[in-house]
Amino acid sequence: MTAHPLQLDHLVIAARTLEEGADFIAAKLGIEMTGGGAHPLMRTHNRLLNLWGGAYLEVIAVDPDAASVDTPRPRLFALDDPMQQQRLEAGPQLVHWVARVNRPKVLTRWQAQYPERIPAVVPMTRGANAWDLTIPADGTFPAWQGAGDGLLPSLIQWDTPQHPSESLPETGIALKSLTGFHPRAHLISEQLAWLGVSHLMRVEVTAGTPVLVAEFELPDGSIVTLGESAESIEAAKQAEAAPAKPARKRAKSRKTGDADAANDTDTPEETAEAEPAQDESVQADPR
Repeated sequence: MTAHPLQLDHLVIAARTLEEGADFIAAKLGIEMTGGGAHPLMRTHNRLLNLWGGAYLEVIAVDPDAASVDTPRPRLFALDDPMQQQRLEAGPQLVHWVARVNRPKVLTRWQAQYPERIPAVVPMTRGANAWDLTIPADGTFPAWQGAGDGLLPSLIQWDTPQHPSESLPETGIALKSLTGFHPRAHLISEQLAWLGVSHLMRVEVTAGTPVLVAEFELPDGSIVTLGESAESIEAAKQAEAAPAKPARKRAKSRKTGDADAANDTDTPEETAEAEPAQDESVQADPR
């Protein structure tokens, strides 16, 4: 495990189109995304949203205007995968997260020492920004012992002096929690511990498909959640299907009843149902 703790760099929202993804985030978080640009090597483009603490939220999609290349490599974050494309038909999805490797640790050297643990490092650019990013050869997500599914982070090391979050407008939005749900949660936890990022994401076992769930705290204190586990969906279904409990009629004291009599007259049946036992501590009306 690395002796230099890594930190959260950004969260990844995949979408069929950049506009669809940006509209989704604006509707969820109430703030328009800005910045971003094209990734020529990957034929993708993105938009960004600043988060408190030096991280950001990225929406990424296939760039329809990207120049064609003779030997294209698979796009980032499984955007070429038919299963991923089918998933995005239902709308933009939180699919991945990226952890930042700060110097003096060198990402390329670390990966060369442990190629079975860390995917190949690929140099990338977007405008004036340059960075190294770990990307599996098939363009999907990092995995350990066959378990990954977006829950194990890609690793990034920036080669520019200014992190992208420093040039983005402040939003006041903070990531409150990040949780990964996976049927083989023990393998996810094992690799997170080896990477030194266990402090960045909680891992839970799920009976459903792997999923990331992020909670954001907005400037007004409200909480917005992206992603749903099979367990949370089932709990919501059960709550919706449960019969509504009949409202309990609140009995009034004599004084309250006298004060409200002009506005609240019970039928004899209701009065019989609602009549409470006499409270000895209540004095009889002297009238």
